[in-house]
Amino acid sequence: MSDLTTLTLAGAIEGLRARRFSSVEVTAAHIAAIEAARPLNAFVLETPEKALEMAARADARLAAGEAGPLEGAPIGIKDLFCTRGVASTAGSRILENFVPPYESTVTANLWRDGAVMLGKLNMDEFAMGSSNETSAFGPVVNPWRSRASNKALSPGGSSGGSAAAVAADLVLGATATDTGGSIRQPAALTGTVGVKPTYGRCSRWGIVAFATSLDQAGPLAKSVEDAAILLRSMSGHDVKDSTSLSADVPDFPSFVGKSVKGLRVGVPMEYRVENMPAAIEALWERGVAWLKDAGCEIVEVSLPHTRYALPVYYIIAPAEASSNLARYDGIRYGLRVDGPTLRDVYEETRAAGFGEEVKRRVLIGTYVLSAGYYDAYYLKALKVRRRIADDFDEAFERVDALLTPTAPCAAFGLGERTSDPIAMYLNDIFTVTVNLAGLPAISVPGGLDASGLPLGLQVIGRALDEATIFSLAAALEKAAAFRTKPDRWWTA
Repeated sequence: MSDLTTLTLAGAIEGLRARRFSSVEVTAAHIAAIEAARPLNAFVLETPEKALEMAARADARLAAGEAGPLEGAPIGIKDLFCTRGVASTAGSRILENFVPPYESTVTANLWRDGAVMLGKLNMDEFAMGSSNETSAFGPVVNPWRSRASNKALSPGGSSGGSAAAVAADLVLGATATDTGGSIRQPAALTGTVGVKPTYGRCSRWGIVAFATSLDQAGPLAKSVEDAAILLRSMSGHDVKDSTSLSADVPDFPSFVGKSVKGLRVGVPMEYRVENMPAAIEALWERGVAWLKDAGCEIVEVSLPHTRYALPVYYIIAPAEASSNLARYDGIRYGLRVDGPTLRDVYEETRAAGFGEEVKRRVLIGTYVLSAGYYDAYYLKALKVRRRIADDFDEAFERVDALLTPTAPCAAFGLGERTSDPIAMYLNDIFTVTVNLAGLPAISVPGGLDASGLPLGLQVIGRALDEATIFSLAAALEKAAAFRTKPDRWWTA
């Protein structure tokens, strides 16, 4: 395999501008890597011809001195983003043959800046999952393996294909989405960097909706700098999205490497959950020590409503999903199963098109929104959500950011948790609070557990203060010096 696939995004951009190699060469190397890595099932659709065409155009712009910020860099796109003329399935049979006539704002921004599309990445169906096992196109396999076993491991979800592709050097970076941890948890389980930006920082237009008030696009990347480069291009106000923030986009990469001396970093006591693995606890302590060494002041803070975050999330998210997924009826687009009556068409189409986890969440959402239960569940959840956001507001009066673990465990085996939805939902215990409060957060690889599997640290910031979390994440990245890559067992 070509060494061009081992480049960081920043390194590739620099090399392309210096004309040490061409975009066509870099893209061809990644296409070959993707073909060799099909056992990972990271892609649901490969687009090599389109990629090479885009790369050739990028090379022409590079030669003419008209390069954009991402000119010629090949990346992967989570299949939740609509891409004009390229199938966009959201990991579901109900959209298996859907080819959008329009481009999502985020991907349009990336193509505007010169990025090259290698294909569409596998994901949990409609982004509902924490293991990438609910995909209608089969589970993604984590490139990492335990030292003790060759068992196939989950890359996390719902952006498992994006995380696996980045970890296996199949792409220079990838788009992803985060509704309750779906960027950060896969990043932690694959040794990659994942950013969930402030709600509204990236446009949701053209992204298949799961939970409208929680969904947010962000990057998965090989380094903090790469993530900052991608987020700069992905961000921006969009009049087509009523929740898009009219805020200037900072030069995020400029904050990577900036001194963090004097910053106050909070450690929330409620995140020390019962039965936390010793490796997670030890990593958190190392993270605290690394930030102290970098000149930060560590402050213990309280987020008292944290214990309600998971139940609140699993009321609000299914409620919004049940509304958003009502549009898949077999009439306008996507799968259609004919029946003698209109009701039969609806029922048969949805029964055949939706997977079990999607059906479960739609039913939960319909229940909590139904007459007699709306006040008891949904409205109460919204009130507690406000309290969770208030906890963060109070904490940020004392500190500049928070440091927590990203996930409560390392990568787990495929199939180990599919029979217990509650055990699966607990994977998001450290991440859902951020979505409920609309805050930015980043996961950075901090080391390996005893089995040789990666673990992540999470930095949470104030709304619209991605700058601080990039600076702190870069300090953690430098101290951790995480350079380990998974063995390429899939090429053997």
